Amino acid sequence: MKKRVHAIAGGIGFLMVFLFWTSTVISEVFASHESVAAVKGLILVGMLVLVPAMAIVGSSGMAMGRRRKDALTQAKKKRMPIIALNGLLVLVPVAWVLAQKAAADEFDGTFYVLQGVELIAGAANLAMMGLNIRDGLKLTGKLGRSR
Repeated sequence: MKKRVHAIAGGIGFLMVFLFWTSTVISEVFASHESVAAVKGLILVGMLVLVPAMAIVGSSGMAMGRRRKDALTQAKKKRMPIIALNGLLVLVPVAWVLAQKAAADEFDGTFYVLQGVELIAGAANLAMMGLNIRDGLKLTGKLGRSR
């Protein structure tokens, strides 16, 4: 049961970050400032799903891997705190500021610098989360182990 909860929470977390990232890029490139502001507001609402999912995946992963010493588990354990800190110290605060600035129609240099920071940090988290998913699939035998 713990493995299933971990996998579901990890999938939800990855999909939410992917949705936030892609909706940001699409709205910035193809949509109006009003649409960008709407996306930024919806991302804040989506945090109500993302943050608990990430807490669940982190705590369940640590519980399952507590005694494991293999390389895949150790790699996942090293990435997870970076993912969490990047999310809590960069992505969440920047999302709040961007949503406030977009709602106030303040699409200035600061907005776009922060938007760049958010996209880079989000891409980094997606990459690390993807590696964790890959390694988790290898650990469960659902993906062939590398040599």
